[in-house]
Amino acid sequence: MIDPRFHECTGPLLLSDLLSAAGHEALADDLTSAPSIDGASDLADAGPASISFAASKAYADQLVRSGAGAVLVTAELAVSVPGHATAIICEKPYDVFVDILNVLYPDDGAAIIRASMRTEPLPLIEPGVALGPNVTVGTGAQIGSGTVVGANTTIGAGVTIGRDCVISSNVSIECAHLGNEVVIQPGVVIGAEGFGFQLRADRHRKIPQLGRVIIQDRVELGANTTVDRGTLGDTVIGEGTKIDNLVQVGHNCRIGRNCVISGMCGLSGSTVLEDGVVMGGGAGTAGHLRLGANTLVLARSGVTHNFPAGSNIAGAPAQDVKMWKREIVAIRRLSKGDKT
Repeated sequence: MIDPRFHECTGPLLLSDLLSAAGHEALADDLTSAPSIDGASDLADAGPASISFAASKAYADQLVRSGAGAVLVTAELAVSVPGHATAIICEKPYDVFVDILNVLYPDDGAAIIRASMRTEPLPLIEPGVALGPNVTVGTGAQIGSGTVVGANTTIGAGVTIGRDCVISSNVSIECAHLGNEVVIQPGVVIGAEGFGFQLRADRHRKIPQLGRVIIQDRVELGANTTVDRGTLGDTVIGEGTKIDNLVQVGHNCRIGRNCVISGMCGLSGSTVLEDGVVMGGGAGTAGHLRLGANTLVLARSGVTHNFPAGSNIAGAPAQDVKMWKREIVAIRRLSKGDKT
């Protein structure tokens, strides 16, 4: 979700004024009503004063249940817009939505940095917190008792850190909420912008990254690992999960409880790992896929599609480990001229 502690919105604005400011006056002219909009959201989290979008049939089920006050939709999805919502019919809903995000949350990356430079409200630091040399704690941040923060670490405005955590040196945390007994090794970056661009021939366009990172209790992150914040929703790491050094967790990933992710793995955006997934070193996933609970991914695998719970997979592209081993044996026989 878009948390006002991290992302400041210019709203509320009348929907017609918002569309005009985003450069879509023609869409504003077609409105039959103009509700007041005070933020943007994905369909699942949207409220009556939020604007959202549905760009394809894949969004149809969420659209019907959405509480959004206004929705950008294609013509074929207009019939699925709930009665309480204002439908804005356009050819490219997501492109218009990005234009609107840039109006509601202008220059968001710089705004997050500026927020950490303010002096009010003061951070809330419970008794028993130990802060090392040159630690910076942003406005409105909260740190629970028993937590230790190493030298040169930056904790951004509005960030919350639970009790009995160990935050090592040279760590950067923004747009994030951490639970209790979390361990963060040196050089970790939590809550940086996700890697999201609209690819264009002349100039790639950045998509605002307005979500959060949620790290639950007893998570450990290895040195120089990065966890990007979500685009609209949250990047989530479930309790008890252990992540090794040099791991990349992309925006909107959701990692379940008690997963183990070895060094140099990479999770592309919107990857879902259910509880107990284990990934060997150097494995990676394509985006928008799900690995079922207790799946084992062998080292250096490249996962390109969903796998059910209890899978044991290897190779690039990844497949069932037994089939992968058979293919390796067959290739070796062919290379030696053995036709048996």
